[in-house]
Amino acid sequence: MRAQSSATAATPIAVDAPAQPGAGTLQAALGVVAFSLTFPATAWGLEGFGPWSLVAVRSVLAAVLAGGCLLALRVPPPARRHWPGLAVVAAGVVLGFPLLTTLALETSTTAHAAVVVGLLPLTTALLSALRFGIRPSRTFWAAALAGAAAVVAFTVQQSGGALTTADGYLFGALLVCAAGYTEGGRLARVMPGWQVIGWALVLCLPLTVPVAALALAHEPVRLGVHSVAGLLWVAAGSQFLGLVVWYRGMAAVGIPKASQLQLAQPLLTLVWSVLLLGEHLTAAAPVTAVAVLVCIAVTQRARG
Repeated sequence: MRAQSSATAATPIAVDAPAQPGAGTLQAALGVVAFSLTFPATAWGLEGFGPWSLVAVRSVLAAVLAGGCLLALRVPPPARRHWPGLAVVAAGVVLGFPLLTTLALETSTTAHAAVVVGLLPLTTALLSALRFGIRPSRTFWAAALAGAAAVVAFTVQQSGGALTTADGYLFGALLVCAAGYTEGGRLARVMPGWQVIGWALVLCLPLTVPVAALALAHEPVRLGVHSVAGLLWVAAGSQFLGLVVWYRGMAAVGIPKASQLQLAQPLLTLVWSVLLLGEHLTAAAPVTAVAVLVCIAVTQRARG
């Protein structure tokens, strides 16, 4: 990857985002696969860490990884005008979404938490339309709404149709993550996507390091294969590497279209939940999978 140009430059920063929309779609899809493992990995992590410890330590580890890359490549700090956007990414993606979903997963199943991911593509598209004046076509919106409805219906049915106290955390996570994705997708057009999440992680270090120290001192820690593997994945896979390819994909194909690829994320999460957590799926899974794939195909072809 090319390093970002001087932070004081007035011209847009050179970006190494893929030129072909197909390559951008592939990278966004790889990000979705990485994100689909987040909830099962978080459930594993909670077997050995408290919620505050898990969130703070994952952020610190991801920041160390990102900071090491930034130092090794001698990337200069972003221009001052980019820091407000990075703060939104940090608040939504680095802190808000991991913390709120981890608190929710203490009392909620991964299937129920997948409702958030099912609504995230539509929420991201809505926020991007309001924030940047993007106007996708009616076909796009119809397919997006249909896909979101299918995912929500399936995941709610999986959880028995009952709302829990975790729903407040989940809907809060939905809003802050959509805001972080929207700003991150915008910044990924003027700097490499890995630098967007990298600087956001580094920006949080003055907060996450002391919180991690306090949380580890007050919450019990029981190290095991599951807890360590879950922590490492949410730190390296979900918090850094997944967001690198995700933001690159959004920069290439646009925020609304990339966000619709996440319609497949709840179903992938449910598959991982069966394989890794032993949860059971209903017969509605293949029907919903087909419906979601159709909606994704329509949104990717729709013209704004």
